[in-house]
Amino acid sequence: MHNVLTIARREFGAYFYSPIAYFVIVIFLLISGYMFFTEISIGTPQAEMRPFFGLAPLLFCIFAPPITMGLFSEERATGTLEMLLALPLTDWQAVLGKFLAAVGLVAVMLAFTLPYTAFLHHYSAGLDWGPVVGGYLGLLLMASGYLAVGVMTSAWTKKQVTAWVIAFLICFALFLSGKLLQVVPQWLAPVIQAVAFDFHFQNIARGVIDFRDLLYYGSLVGICLLIAQTSLESRRWR
Repeated sequence: MHNVLTIARREFGAYFYSPIAYFVIVIFLLISGYMFFTEISIGTPQAEMRPFFGLAPLLFCIFAPPITMGLFSEERATGTLEMLLALPLTDWQAVLGKFLAAVGLVAVMLAFTLPYTAFLHHYSAGLDWGPVVGGYLGLLLMASGYLAVGVMTSAWTKKQVTAWVIAFLICFALFLSGKLLQVVPQWLAPVIQAVAFDFHFQNIARGVIDFRDLLYYGSLVGICLLIAQTSLESRRWR
């Protein structure tokens, strides 16, 4: 675990030595803040964070790939990947450490949105904290799924743009699948529902913690990171 945390700290710090972290955080806050403050209704009987939680799945679909696109692809392009993996750590530790660094950056992004809840609590007739806590937990889980996809695609190629495009397409397909539930045939709906990011997120955002939703995100993260590890291991056979 020490090696994992060392890699995570290294990568997390590296984000803030480049413009990527600042660009992503600022643009994310500008868009989410604009949508939040144009949709809320102050003074209603029960204020909600629904405007923000409704927009966030699409926002993270867009912003997660840029966070992860260079985690492995940049190291492949610069030739430092072999140096990293020559250290006394396993491929899995490298993958997990970089993933945790990306999750840490998303956690910082979410922390900057906490003033939204304070604003609603102060200026409205009340705030239901159950869905708020569930919503933030759901956002962190959902973002972790997007980030795991990004780590996986970054391990596939040394071109950051390619990693970004593939990650975005996969993430957008997972996001869009939830929007198709109303139009797909009834026999296909359970399959679409099982893989839909938005469906599992909305359950948690309502304050309902269902083991199936936690299992979905945990399985997705685990599968993507294992594929990333396998991609790194395959370099030995090339």
